[in-house]
Amino acid sequence: MYLFFLNGSVCILIENSYKGEKMQKNTMKEKMLSGTPVIGPFVNFPSPAMVEMMGWLGMDFVIIDCEHGSTDYESAENMIRAAELSSTSPIVRIGMNIQQHIQRFLDAGAQGVLIPLVNNQKDAKNVVNSTKYPPLGKRGMFGGRSSMYAAQSMSEYVKEANEEMMVGLQIETMEGLENQDEIINTEGADLIFLGPGDLSSVFGIHGQMTNPKVQKTISDMIPKIKSAGKQVGTLVFDGESAKKWIGEGVNCLVNSTNRFLSSGTSSYLEEVRKYIK
Repeated sequence: MYLFFLNGSVCILIENSYKGEKMQKNTMKEKMLSGTPVIGPFVNFPSPAMVEMMGWLGMDFVIIDCEHGSTDYESAENMIRAAELSSTSPIVRIGMNIQQHIQRFLDAGAQGVLIPLVNNQKDAKNVVNSTKYPPLGKRGMFGGRSSMYAAQSMSEYVKEANEEMMVGLQIETMEGLENQDEIINTEGADLIFLGPGDLSSVFGIHGQMTNPKVQKTISDMIPKIKSAGKQVGTLVFDGESAKKWIGEGVNCLVNSTNRFLSSGTSSYLEEVRKYIK
């Protein structure tokens, strides 16, 4: 493939260096499927620099949070670029389970989605349909940046995109808990994420994420998820909670950049203020 550019009267012939290139591997998904736990944060505000930093520091993935906070589509696209630059997998949490909304983030290059408020099998199937090209789903075709602007063979791109896409579903409501079996067994889903914060709200014990009722609810669901061939994700606050959840079968360990900044800043201020009279 060749591109022609006119510069005054000079015509310059440039060979497209992307010819034959393949899309980037989803290393997060690859590691999880091999049985290796992966670690990554929610990035809670629009900052490509924060995403890039997380990648260079060694995070396996980032979840660009477009459910909570102010991150919009254009910001998310630049955050996806930053993830690619720093070799970490860009996953986007998308607040609306609507195909035309979801696929805009996928066309921007997201390698996976985490969709909240999945309450039943219909919700779960809609996520799969929105993220997979036919015949596995109903995603619409577009030669955007996810396909290197159609520089890659589209037939090869579709095959790779369906393989590399990480489909994550959140169970976080009472309805979702009641319908957990049908959600967990959704064909095409890769990850079931169990958020202790939302579950604590469901039980009326807001913010008590280590409450025994919340912890037991998560623990009871893990064997079902693993038996269905899915990966399990939840929030992990420190080494002790990582040890607990990895021991029970969780292999997607998540925290947040807000927590990193808050705890790191508080610790720094506490230490330094000891010497301020």
